[in-house]
Amino acid sequence: MINVTKTYLPSIEKYKKYIDKIYQSGWLTNGGELTKELEVRLSQYLGVKNVLLVANGTLALQVAYKVMGLKGDVLTTPFSFVATTSSLVWEGLNPIFVDIDRETFNINPNQIERKITQNTSAIVATHVYGNACDIEQINWIAEKYNLRVIYDAAHAFGVNYKNSNILNYGDASAISFHSTKLFHTIEGGAIVFKDSELYEKAKRVINFGIASPVEIQEVGINAKLNEFQAAMGLCVLDDIETILINRKKRYNFYAEGLASTEGVYFQRRNEEASLNYSHFPIVFETENILLKIIDRLKVKQIIPRRYFYPSLESLPYLSSRQETVVSGDIAKRVLCLPLYDSLEHEVQEIIMQIIKQAILEN
Repeated sequence: MINVTKTYLPSIEKYKKYIDKIYQSGWLTNGGELTKELEVRLSQYLGVKNVLLVANGTLALQVAYKVMGLKGDVLTTPFSFVATTSSLVWEGLNPIFVDIDRETFNINPNQIERKITQNTSAIVATHVYGNACDIEQINWIAEKYNLRVIYDAAHAFGVNYKNSNILNYGDASAISFHSTKLFHTIEGGAIVFKDSELYEKAKRVINFGIASPVEIQEVGINAKLNEFQAAMGLCVLDDIETILINRKKRYNFYAEGLASTEGVYFQRRNEEASLNYSHFPIVFETENILLKIIDRLKVKQIIPRRYFYPSLESLPYLSSRQETVVSGDIAKRVLCLPLYDSLEHEVQEIIMQIIKQAILEN
């Protein structure tokens, strides 16, 4: 079975060495040695400050909203993983959807201002498939209307924007370290804060609001990363450059093999940003062609993913119906092909041949 992704597993011997340290110390969670080491190493590798490790990427978003005191309406994208929206609803916030740009798949900054009201407190934008948003325009709008900006950077590990890591932009960026990501801690995530005071507050919030063994300052939650997760992260971080090189080869193999294929469309990348080769999305002319290709790939036990589908404005638990035409259209026609560091070129050839044949027959 060839799935859309495959978890990178580092040397088990190296991982066991870290596990031995955990057993020797008896410290399994609550800000242990390995968690602290991973925070420092990630800060150095990514070139960012105020890195806070958390149990998963969804909690990263929720904690960011909580410490910023967001209320009312939050402008966001309908073309993202469901957690971008569900985290808002879970925190009692009202997601107001701004449609996406048809080529970049990111929130369309030209449509943001028309959705702003007195009830708007923030913008939550996703760097879709690691493709950088229009950061300058979003920042200009946020400053004009005094809004917070939180980036869902789940796919943007290692992406640089104008020679600075993309996590340095906005008031906060939330990133996922789920096992499906190119860098992972089995489960896990992180928040990067611009403001050091918010960072210090978030450190308390993810540990029940505890400031010291005898002082609880505020309401909190348990969102801590544990030592076993940190151990995996340290191992994967050692190998991250090799992972990126191998993913780049597979990404470019698809890009070159499908470049001249009629009826296949690619996401337009932000030229000011680097690639991290986290996904390989393609858009077909119709949903029927997409479904035909999925069926044919499944026969070969190859499982791509309709990612993101459905468009989030259609979620059944939302209080009001909103229309986002472009996102709804792209969500029906986009498919992420299998992409991971050890994917064989022979499998990629089969995938591309099935795609080309299905389009020719249409």
